[in-house]
Amino acid sequence: MSEAAYPPVSQHLSDVESAREEGRRKMDWALQHMPILNALREEFADERPLAGETVAMAMHVEAKTANLVELLADGGAEVAITGCNPLSTHDDVSAALDAHESITSYAVRGVDDDAYYDAMHACVAHEPTITVDDGMDMVKLVHEEYPGLIDSIVGGAEETTTGVDRLRAMDADGELHYPVFAVNDTPMKQLFDNVHGTGESSLATIAMTTNLSWAGKDVVVGGYGQCGKGVAKKASGQNANVVVCEVDPRKALEAHMEGYEVLPMKEAAKKGDVFVTTTGNRDVITREHFEEMSDGVLLANAGHFDVEVNLDDLDDLAVDRYEVRDGVEGFEMADGRVLNVIAEGRLVNLAAPIALGHPVEVMDQSFGVQAVVVRELAESGDAYDAGVHDVPDELDREVADIKLAAEGVEYDELSDEQREYMDSWEHGT
Repeated sequence: MSEAAYPPVSQHLSDVESAREEGRRKMDWALQHMPILNALREEFADERPLAGETVAMAMHVEAKTANLVELLADGGAEVAITGCNPLSTHDDVSAALDAHESITSYAVRGVDDDAYYDAMHACVAHEPTITVDDGMDMVKLVHEEYPGLIDSIVGGAEETTTGVDRLRAMDADGELHYPVFAVNDTPMKQLFDNVHGTGESSLATIAMTTNLSWAGKDVVVGGYGQCGKGVAKKASGQNANVVVCEVDPRKALEAHMEGYEVLPMKEAAKKGDVFVTTTGNRDVITREHFEEMSDGVLLANAGHFDVEVNLDDLDDLAVDRYEVRDGVEGFEMADGRVLNVIAEGRLVNLAAPIALGHPVEVMDQSFGVQAVVVRELAESGDAYDAGVHDVPDELDREVADIKLAAEGVEYDELSDEQREYMDSWEHGT
């Protein structure tokens, strides 16, 4: 591995050995509940499908992610990793990864913007052949500042909705010059990670950070994509009253027919106790909404970037701002109302002080897809042209099969006659 100007995490910490020990303890606990990664570890360690590859990753560096990183290293890859959010790194886990002979971790919690990108530059300095992103910052950096690496990169993988949206925009402009798999869009990600993962972890983090109940609260969910559906479903399940705000008429109708109240944000702002944004877009909640909100509301973001709740607008309106609780900042309005922002408006289930991210079992599925996609790029990357690609269905099914086997769940298979019937256009009434 090449030397980089920005030092690895181990050089940022005062007690590296203690951090590594605690990070390893977290990773070991998570791995006990990750049957997919455990099964793939056996295969990867035996067959070493990633031998000769260098993988650069920008991810949320916590225990579950760390087990994916080690899986790739056990499969033969050299890995350089950094964070994809300044507040989602667990320094102890990052330090444990950095102790691995084939892994260099530059992820440090709480860095400023300059250090965030310095660490990403350090990863790219390893001259990756494969990139793994959560948000697309790594792909963007390679294309804008390291175009000379593009010819030697066989492909990449993108974990989250925001990143896939950015990639598709980049592809539409003809600016994406190597293949990237849209891991976010595959069923094993959409059906579980986005719905159950985001729903459960966001609500659990908000509840633990505030020590407040969901029962009887009016919860406003910005966006009714898969993540918004999860937040709405889980909040309703904890006896909250859910209001959905949408810009797509079909999603608004879907939310309406699921039994939720659907309102424009300007109207929802008047009645909400808790606001959770899940859109991946900017300015979901702005000045006109803050002006309508009640004293004591909670504002949280479950989208990837910290642009959904416009904190510049909120700061302009505030006559004072102060920490009201660890991880919660109060913005006092001129009329005495206080609007409370959790985790600085960043991804709440990972950026709050006590946040742990998605449940382990959920991330086992998503990271299983990441792993088989990286394996596919190492083995067959030349078969894919530049651009955004769906994950091959057989790879998604492979991960589902591993999970079902681990759970002891059996399911039916089509007979030859059924397959022929489904594949033929000649059968009529």
